[in-house]
Amino acid sequence: RVRRLTWLGINKDTYARTASQGAYKWMYDVEEVGYKYHGNSIMAAIALVQLKYLDMDNAYRRQLAVWYNGNLKNRNNVTVVQTVNGCESAQHLLQIRVRDRDAVMLALNEHAIFPGVHYRDNTDYRMYAFAQGTCPNAAAASQEIISLPMHLRMTKSDVDLISELVIKYAR
Repeated sequence: RVRRLTWLGINKDTYARTASQGAYKWMYDVEEVGYKYHGNSIMAAIALVQLKYLDMDNAYRRQLAVWYNGNLKNRNNVTVVQTVNGCESAQHLLQIRVRDRDAVMLALNEHAIFPGVHYRDNTDYRMYAFAQGTCPNAAAASQEIISLPMHLRMTKSDVDLISELVIKYAR
C-alpha cells in the first residue's frame, strides 16, 4: 500500500507496466488518493545536472511536435490535441484522438512503436466509478486519446514513419 500511495495511488508503477507483455501496458487503476513522493537524492542530482539542457530539450520536443502537426493536419480520422493559444508547452506529450484507439495502438505495437495513454477519464478508476456518466466529453476523449512517442532520440524520419502508420491505421 505504501508503494502505491507514493505514486499517486496508481496500482502499477511504470516499470511494471512496461516490463509486462501484452498490448495494454498503459492500463492501470487508481485505487485510492495518493501522493507524488517517489524521488531520491540520486534522482535529484541527475535532475540538477539536466537543468542546463532543459531549454534545448524542450526546443527539440517542440520541433518534433511541429513535424507531427505538419504530417497529421487536415486528416479526417486523426485529430491532434492542440496546445491552448497563448500557452507555451514543453511538448512532453503529443496527443492525438482517433476513433479506434485500441486498434491503432495494436497496429503500432506490431511495428515496435509503443505509444501511451494518458489522462483517462477519472470515472474509469475504481475510486471515482460512482460518478460514471457525469462527464460524457471526458469519457469520449478517454477512449480516443493516444500519446505518440516524443523522446529526444527521435528523428524526423521516425516522426514521419509513425505519422504514416497512424494515418494508415486510423479509421
